[in-house]
Amino acid sequence: MALGGLLVSVVVLRVLDEARWTTVVLGVSQCQRILEIRSVHVGVVVIKAVSSGFYVAMDRQGRLYGSRLYTVDCRFREHIEENGHNTYASQRWHRHGQPMFLALDRRGGPRPGGRTRRYHLSAHFLPILVS
Repeated sequence: MALGGLLVSVVVLRVLDEARWTTVVLGVSQCQRILEIRSVHVGVVVIKAVSSGFYVAMDRQGRLYGSRLYTVDCRFREHIEENGHNTYASQRWHRHGQPMFLALDRRGGPRPGGRTRRYHLSAHFLPILVS
């Protein structure tokens, strides 16, 4: 199933790695860049790039960035939607009382958190277990 030129069954995400944006693919065993999703509390996760050790974080304006240290900006609320996909909203930051979600634009880059909603398909991810 295609979503704006992206394949839904394989999650593509661009994260800051070594001071530059790199594309990360979840669920492809041949890929060197895999994201680890780790639970820190009930319903709260941290997303970390395995190869670089950077955490995915969101700032006050809803921009995604890579953080070498684990901070409260790195925490995301994970919600499993009705269609089986996951959404990730910043636990710390909101805009006008609305949560800011991790989402992709049409090129696979990060979409500003203030422009995202839970029902946007660009905010739906399908994590795949990599062994």
